[in-house]
Amino acid sequence: MSEARSSETVPSGGRVLGILLLAYIFNFLDRQILSILQIPIKAELGLSDRQLGLMGGVAFALLYSGLAVPVAWLADRYNRAKIIAVSLGVWSAFTALCGVTQNFWQIFLFRMGVGVGEAGGVAPAYALISDYFPPERRARALAIFSLGIPLGSALGIFFGGWLASSINWRVAFIVVGLMGLLLVPLVLLGIKEPGRGHFDRAEGAAAEPAPPFKTVAGTVMRKPTFWFLAFGASSGSILGYGMGFWVPAFLSRSRGLDLMDISWYAGSIVLVGGSIGIWLGGVFGDRLARLRPAGYPLIPCICFLLAAPVFAVGISVESLSVAWIMFTIGWALGLAWLGPVIAAVQHIVPPNMRATASAAFLLPNNLIGIGFGIYIIGEISQQLAPTLGDDSLQQAMLYCLGFYLLSALFYGLAAWRIDRDWYRPPA
Repeated sequence: MSEARSSETVPSGGRVLGILLLAYIFNFLDRQILSILQIPIKAELGLSDRQLGLMGGVAFALLYSGLAVPVAWLADRYNRAKIIAVSLGVWSAFTALCGVTQNFWQIFLFRMGVGVGEAGGVAPAYALISDYFPPERRARALAIFSLGIPLGSALGIFFGGWLASSINWRVAFIVVGLMGLLLVPLVLLGIKEPGRGHFDRAEGAAAEPAPPFKTVAGTVMRKPTFWFLAFGASSGSILGYGMGFWVPAFLSRSRGLDLMDISWYAGSIVLVGGSIGIWLGGVFGDRLARLRPAGYPLIPCICFLLAAPVFAVGISVESLSVAWIMFTIGWALGLAWLGPVIAAVQHIVPPNMRATASAAFLLPNNLIGIGFGIYIIGEISQQLAPTLGDDSLQQAMLYCLGFYLLSALFYGLAAWRIDRDWYRPPA
């Protein structure tokens, strides 16, 4: 057995996956807590929907998207656990600082700081997981890691809503940020650097050094599958991030729920629907991909075609119980792409390019999904407000459901092309 695969060299994959999952939970807890806290923030600071969209999307996405690629380039060369730990410390500190802001521009700048930190938290983790789990278990491992999205988002809504109702929204930011800082030593001490790509090369073969960024860029740019996957994820994330941010406000304005009711209602939707969808997406992704690589993108293609009408019913129906069921099913369908698509990105490039390729994949996804998705719903709501009043947000959400259909188209194209772009190591 090679040293890279020895249990003495690296901790067990399950333990490392658990630590990375915990860090990812805080990643999304810090990111999504604003979705519930926007309600008291808007009331206290007198913000418009346009400003909320800028604060929730553009402020975070600007530096988060741009810095992810150079940080991932470093992760293909240096210790990935240390990069994740430093990133966790930075985004947690800026989350705490959001609790002392006094106006729109202060919180806008601190949310940019959260984005700076989180730029180093995801792509290095994808690459680490791919080196701890063999190809036949990779989509499920990445799906388990991706459970940090619904778990962190739900905790942000639950915890943020409870603290904001019991004390105030400022304390919610400070407490959550300080909790994240306590996790930094666990990441540093609990994760060791494994052999890069050792599951994807012949036994005993040496790992190839990370190539220059120009080489990685040239590799992914020549693969149409990469672009179909990236823009499929970007189109879907417009609704994923947009709905995640605006549903609490929709429940307040159009359904008349108070802050605590919203935290339980919206938090349970994200927790139940997101967890089921991500897990099943990873399981079916591994099973279908054993038959043919196209199985990975076919799953989100089908799911997004179904998600649009399901969400439309949830947004339109008056019954809160029926809406909960529709939203929960829609959330499951809308997040089932994570395990299969992330695994597909890992499989179309050599192992020594995975962190950088993952960051390149996340660049349009985050810039368009977070920056544009949250902002565009707020902007449309702002434009419709003079005629529709509090119902303008509901209509804006309905208008944007077409992005799910666009996402399904991109994933269908990826399924058609992926077999030709699949990375197959030399014999």
